[in-house]
Amino acid sequence: MREEMERLEPVIAQYVEIVDRVFDLNQGSLPGNVDLAIVFGGDGSILRTARLMGENQIPLLGVNLGRLGFLAHVRPDKLEAALSKVCSHEACVVEHLMIDCSLVREGKVVEKRLGLNEVSVLAGPPFSMIDVQLYVDAQLATTYSCDGLIVSTPVGSTAHSLSAGGPILRKTLQAFVISPISPHTLTNRPVVDSADRVFELAVPDPNEGTSLVLDGQVMANLESGDRVRIARSQATFKLLDIPGQGYYRTLREKLGWGGQLRS
Repeated sequence: MREEMERLEPVIAQYVEIVDRVFDLNQGSLPGNVDLAIVFGGDGSILRTARLMGENQIPLLGVNLGRLGFLAHVRPDKLEAALSKVCSHEACVVEHLMIDCSLVREGKVVEKRLGLNEVSVLAGPPFSMIDVQLYVDAQLATTYSCDGLIVSTPVGSTAHSLSAGGPILRKTLQAFVISPISPHTLTNRPVVDSADRVFELAVPDPNEGTSLVLDGQVMANLESGDRVRIARSQATFKLLDIPGQGYYRTLREKLGWGGQLRS
């Protein structure tokens, strides 16, 4: 990845001023007064970059060095053409929903993080099913007997939620998807609801390893009495949309509709 960045740096320098380079997205930091971030890698690299930005999200262009790349959709050989469109104001910034995830223990928020893809409660070892209570605007909606529960943004609807049988949402929709993982009853189906709602998850009798996971990172082990609060964040993920790559074209190519998965 680093070699590819260095190879393409002269191309980037023709169109924008390079003010810094961050190679460790887990521990690095972004400089202030930056107008654009160019991320090399896959969607995981973009998730880490969004986490690094925190509440100060800036427009981002993803260069796909991975496999699928729903967010990092610009191929290296198309980077110069994409930058040309950015500089000629043909590209636009599309804002996407982000999550504020809070862990409430004994009535107090003990942990709060910003997410882009999804919040998951996973049963964990000893891997017996758990009951997950879902509250919507403080009212009990249902109790899932399952291996876990996923609350996903539209951006995350093509990630873990999709693998659990959830629907694909257009990324600009203002909604959340609630998808149970291996529910014990066939009457449980994924639910789509407005992002203006506040969702809470509770596990009355968790396993020893029942965990709260945000964007693939373990946030905490859950205890009986804990509440996981999920709400729309004031921060929005800002992704550059390059003309010529339509929404359904992306789905068709990345998901291999009518064919095989493509790199």
